[in-house]
Amino acid sequence: MTTTYSAGAGTDIEGLLDRLTLEQKIRLLSGGGTFRGQAEPAIGLRAIVFSDGPVGVRGERWDERDTALTLPSPTAMAATWDPELVTGLGRLLAAEARRKGVDVLLAPNLNLHRSPLGGRHFECFSEDPLLTARIGAAYITGVQSGGVAATAKHYVANESETERLTLDARIDERTLREVYLLPFEEAVRAGTWVVMSAYNGVNGTSMSDSPLLAEPLRGEWGFDGLVVSDWGAVRTVGSPVDLAMPGPHELRGEPLVDAVRRGDVPESEIDGKVRRILLLARRVGALEPTASVPPPRITPDESRGRLRRAAAAGSVLLRNSGSLLPFDPSALTRVAVIGPNAVDARVQGGGSAGVFPAAVVSPVDGIRSALAGRADVVHRAGAFLHTRPTPLTPADSRNPITGEPGVQVRYLGADDEVLHVEHRLSGRVLEPSVELTATTVEVSALMRPSSTGDWRFAIVGLGAVSLEVDGHRLVDEHVVPESDDPTYVHVAPSFREVTWPVEAGRDVLLRARRRMEPDQGLAVALAADPPRVDENAELAAAVELARGADVAVVVVGTTDEIESEGFDRGSLELPGRQDELVRAVAAANPRTVVVVNAGGPVELPWREEVAAVLVTWFPGQEAGDGLADVLFGLVEPGGRLPTTWAARTPDAPVLDTKPIGGVLEYTEGSRIGYRAWAGSPVPPAYWFGHGLGYTTWSYEGFSARDNVAVEEGFDVRVRVRNTGSRTGRDVVQVYQADGEDRRLVGYAAVVAAPGEAVWVRVPIEPRALRRWSPVEGRWVPETGAITLMAGPSSGDLPLVARLNTSV
Repeated sequence: MTTTYSAGAGTDIEGLLDRLTLEQKIRLLSGGGTFRGQAEPAIGLRAIVFSDGPVGVRGERWDERDTALTLPSPTAMAATWDPELVTGLGRLLAAEARRKGVDVLLAPNLNLHRSPLGGRHFECFSEDPLLTARIGAAYITGVQSGGVAATAKHYVANESETERLTLDARIDERTLREVYLLPFEEAVRAGTWVVMSAYNGVNGTSMSDSPLLAEPLRGEWGFDGLVVSDWGAVRTVGSPVDLAMPGPHELRGEPLVDAVRRGDVPESEIDGKVRRILLLARRVGALEPTASVPPPRITPDESRGRLRRAAAAGSVLLRNSGSLLPFDPSALTRVAVIGPNAVDARVQGGGSAGVFPAAVVSPVDGIRSALAGRADVVHRAGAFLHTRPTPLTPADSRNPITGEPGVQVRYLGADDEVLHVEHRLSGRVLEPSVELTATTVEVSALMRPSSTGDWRFAIVGLGAVSLEVDGHRLVDEHVVPESDDPTYVHVAPSFREVTWPVEAGRDVLLRARRRMEPDQGLAVALAADPPRVDENAELAAAVELARGADVAVVVVGTTDEIESEGFDRGSLELPGRQDELVRAVAAANPRTVVVVNAGGPVELPWREEVAAVLVTWFPGQEAGDGLADVLFGLVEPGGRLPTTWAARTPDAPVLDTKPIGGVLEYTEGSRIGYRAWAGSPVPPAYWFGHGLGYTTWSYEGFSARDNVAVEEGFDVRVRVRNTGSRTGRDVVQVYQADGEDRRLVGYAAVVAAPGEAVWVRVPIEPRALRRWSPVEGRWVPETGAITLMAGPSSGDLPLVARLNTSV
């Protein structure tokens, strides 16, 4: 397929290309740093700047002082089933990117929830390819409307974190086309400017060398944008990837120049890559004269309002026995808010996607704000979750030189020559704020303990590390890396922890050092945790608090130590004694609501023992206010599950995330998520698409025109009635059924007043009713008799229509 590039805005790409030597062209095919491309002043090209996403725009560097708006997790976005809302969130991200000078946001992640144990579950949208495609396309549309490139990643089959750098995913052609490639196809249709190739291989070939980059991506789909590698994924000189990141990349210098001159790599291929880099540069305004669109103008109050509404819109009400929710604030005098995540809300998972929110509204703060002047809000943790040490914060540390809240960081060269000194707000320092080459990094702080006893002090980092407390060297050893995964090396490396007696109110001088070694990252952290509290006593205190309250809100969930890039989960069980806590609180107070603060599915063994269960996912920085809006009925919990939740981990149909001999077999084919559960003898706890509101609905009619031409698409109509006493929103879902198999082919939201009946139009696109024929190597429309089913979830489909289709 031939692609025609339109320069526009006075920028002639072909003319610029002709002005470059072979060496200059090849130089552009590699990054100019960790998160930026190469500049070429000779043709008016500035460096293109990249940033990780998807819940915020971190910027080029890991620096907690450079804060970012923090959006709900992609699972929460998909739970809205609302592309328009997600497009609005994309515009927020575009505004943030433009504010920070970022051209390319490395999101969205279009990989699927193949297994609920996938470690990066929270960063992906859904188990269903159609829902993922629609929400992903909406995200891309929003980001790129602001002149910022979105990146559809990780192309393709990057559903597991175990051995993710090297695993080979074996997938049959039909499954690959109908399930895993579909969201990327839709991203190209939506006009994504960038696609990121994955680390893993597919069917024997690394994705950075895969023929899938040619077909279907560039050929059949007509993708004219840039293919960027995942960071460090290019491993061959002749890789078809356009831009190898980070850089300068060792294979994109003299080795590639020599390959072209030998004739091993045609110069025309180099020219094609450079054209696409220049096209991206023109699209984001990195070529002179610039012609990028004006940045979105969104005030801070508007931003927070959108994030607050999004947190509520993605919340999924799984259970509401006796219509306990919403609470009537005027009937409350004392509310117990229980759980470790109630004051330390988890708003994002672990890994490269992490950002630094300026402030997070915790659940307890959101509830207190909503009930101010009306009710007393009390809190106990009841259980503990941390396994990794807690880095120092401005609340518990001071710079030992300036006295400012925070820590001092020194970067040292040979013979401890001071190269750079900076004040940081966190004891967790992932990299310096400036470019430099140091041999040692040192973090020091004065800490005033809040209690007397044996505190736990820790240093996080690889290589030669040391830790001093008041001049006593308690750690002095060499930490050997346990993995070469980038998340482990650069974000969460190993730690060493010791205990030391301290007195409350007396300053303690802490100093941590690590020596830099090649390929072991720059991360270091100085951490401190108080003496451990008796867990039995804490749980008992929480239960007593709940017993004396009108209602109890128990916030349970995971942490970024459990849900993270770089490793998969071993179980869906909640960590610590949270299950025990929920049961004990519910026994003490029957008016108990459990709020699940997790990025993906978790086991809820007590779900029938509590009055209400509300999933808020990782809800972003406005977590507490969004939660309060739902609890007190200002808005409905608008979400529907984007993935099926198992009652027990062993019940999940697909659990394998660990390759055997380097190979991960997708033996289940297309039967993932609800499609697999449909044939399972054990039902899930909650089906894909499930979610309650604050009203009730009946499904009364299903109208589908017979003898439809599938290649033109068609509509079906579903009649629903609001049978409750409050205006509400429902998501009408239509599935194609074929025996035990079913798949989502369309959905639409409806809003109706009490008693109102509405006919809802659900479009069925031609692409929804097609099958890939490996024999013919093409898409074949489904013709003949088909069965469609409609209802509020994949497990509740009361309406059936049978119709005939033709070409």
